[in-house]
Formats: sequence, structure tokens, C-alpha cells
Amino acid sequence: MLRSMMTDAPAARGARVDVLLTGSLGPTVRSTCTLVRDGALVAVIDPGLAPSQAAILDPLAALGLSPGDVNTVILSHHHPDHTINAALFPDAAVHDHWAIYRGDDWQSRECEGEDLSPSVRLIRTPGHSAADMSTVIGSPDGVVVATHLWWTADGPADDPYSPDRDELRRSRERVLALADLIIPGHGEPFRPAASTPR
Repeated sequence: MLRSMMTDAPAARGARVDVLLTGSLGPTVRSTCTLVRDGALVAVIDPGLAPSQAAILDPLAALGLSPGDVNTVILSHHHPDHTINAALFPDAAVHDHWAIYRGDDWQSRECEGEDLSPSVRLIRTPGHSAADMSTVIGSPDGVVVATHLWWTADGPADDPYSPDRDELRRSRERVLALADLIIPGHGEPFRPAASTPR
């Protein structure tokens, strides 16, 4: 059962959000890789396809962090273009929709409503794949959602990989009900508008 939209947003608004690498779709494919910090939480979302490992690690270093400082990796879904560089952060717990992995330990759990910190929550948002989740971040500037429900600000309106387009629309409506800013899977962050694909 989905949590009510009033409770989808985290309780606090203290997280800092930095896009390490802006994604793209052509002629190259890159996943948008995002850093989130909230208290002890230092999380990287979707360390996937990149022109080089330095394309992720250099912006991280510019923010004063090393790979060993990252204690959490969040995978929006299991496609390789969003997961291929997860091993850059060997000390991090890796979160996906149904488990947390650390070293050779697999802890099964459902991501829905999992609070990683007072300002960071995971919610289940199937749509692009059946295994999608979104990261909901309370920042001083509002609620930011890192998600693959949109590839870019333009959609696509109908995700060609979606196993269930009705489910995609329901998940999009859920995110649109709370997001002030969306960080999509392969593009620049954008503010939702009436023209945002539903």
C-alpha cells in the first residue's frame, strides 16, 4: 500500500544536494549521478555510465570528499547504465528496491518509506521498470526527488521500457504531488510544470 502523499516527504529539510554528473541520452548515454549529504549520511545516487570514473570522482573531490567518505549508494533501478560504477564506493551500503548490500551481506527489505536520515527517504515508484524507487530529499530549498520516472524534463511522455504505463502514471503523479525539483535519470534537474509528462 502506498503511503499518503503527506508522509512521502521526509520530516526534515536539512540535506544538501549536488549533481556530480548530469546525464545525457545522445550521442552518448550517461546517468545523472547525485550526491546527497545529511548529517552522517553521505550518499551517491546512480553511479552509472560515465565517460570515465573521474567524471564522478573529480566533482566529488572538488566537494572535499573521497570515495571512502561515501557510506551509501542508492540505485534507482537495476539497469546497468545506473549501476555500473557502484564499486567506486567499496565501503558503502548499497540500497535498491528490495535489499541493502554491504560486502557479502544481503539484508532483504522493502524500500518503501525507508528513512536513510531525517531528510532522506526512499519510496517505491515502479514505472520505468518494475524495480524502481525514488529518493525523496528534504533540502532547505524544498523537496528534491531523484528518480527515473522521467529520463529528462521532456519525458519521454510514454516510457518505451515501462512494463506498465498505468503504474508509471500513478508513480509520476505521486512524485509530482510533492516535488519542488526533480533530478531525472538522464538530464538536468527541472522544476515540475503543467507541461511535465504525466
